[in-house]
Amino acid sequence: MTTATTRTTTRTTARTTATMAMAMAMKTVALEFTGTGWTTTFQDLGRCDTERRGVPTGGAADQHSAAVANLLVGNPRCATLIENLGGELALVPDADVLLAVTGAPARVTVGGAPAETWTPLVVPKGHEVRVHADVGRGTRTYLAVNGTLAAETLLGSAAPDARMGFGQLVTRGSRVLLDTEFQGFRRRLFEPPLFRLPVPVPRFDEGPWVVDVVASHGIHAIPGIREVIEEAEYVVTPRSNHVGLRLEGPVLHQDTDVEIVSHGVPVGALQIPHADELIVLGRYRSLTAGYPIVGVASRACLPLLGQAGPGRRLRFRWTDRESSLRRFARREAEVCALEHAVAEAFAALGFETSLPGQ
Repeated sequence: MTTATTRTTTRTTARTTATMAMAMAMKTVALEFTGTGWTTTFQDLGRCDTERRGVPTGGAADQHSAAVANLLVGNPRCATLIENLGGELALVPDADVLLAVTGAPARVTVGGAPAETWTPLVVPKGHEVRVHADVGRGTRTYLAVNGTLAAETLLGSAAPDARMGFGQLVTRGSRVLLDTEFQGFRRRLFEPPLFRLPVPVPRFDEGPWVVDVVASHGIHAIPGIREVIEEAEYVVTPRSNHVGLRLEGPVLHQDTDVEIVSHGVPVGALQIPHADELIVLGRYRSLTAGYPIVGVASRACLPLLGQAGPGRRLRFRWTDRESSLRRFARREAEVCALEHAVAEAFAALGFETSLPGQ
């Protein structure tokens, strides 16, 4: 046998051994949901390249919290996770799992003991995880578990779309399967936190939330609207939904009957319909419906808008496009830093992930 043949055989054997080891390490875990609050669904960061076919991108309303939750457990940002809207979420795994809870401020317990949010948590087999969000400070919590959740997809995404009959509801008593390689970190539940990671945790202030807005061409069609929006305080109404936030507060209307041609708009567009309200379009928006668009919320502020529920007070602050992009770039750099820190920390513990740096 030649040297080249020997090397090829050795490489093939090594790959086969690695594949077998990975298969042996993989396990299927059942997550039994003992509580789902108001609404619990499968979620991810949404669909790609579907809007040109008339299908909204959808995805987590708070994209930052969803992405960070996945990174904290070693998943890709876009992995499927659980989104809870209000109430209390509870589940019990039938094997040890690694999970993280992010989003709105919440009280988390594991087996009845207090646990932290925005950090990796090792949950032993049979221990119930309970997540009770403070809905007065935010509406959505996200729960990610290391591995792949068994969830249906539509156009490549697990994100729900009720208008297309794709509800993705997780109800009390649901038994969700998870494929994971997590075998534990050989530590007990009540030891001090295992990780000190640079987690970019957003602020959920008690007072009005300030949202940066970049003006659009539509602002010139309504004289004085810039000043009105800048000086006013708006309140999220119960008529808000996944298409957009409906805000109660002062607005001005066009003094012309000229029809506006409907066209696609970005997430966060500020739209003024015929009614005396302001609408901030969300991830399930479609076209303008002929209404003027006076501005677009800064991309860095979109996660905060995704947490705004009925009664939440909002104020808008005009900014320029360059400042908006710089702010988002800073946030993205923070998320990237977390991504690399998690990869390094997990690698040091001998736990392989698919994150960059491993």
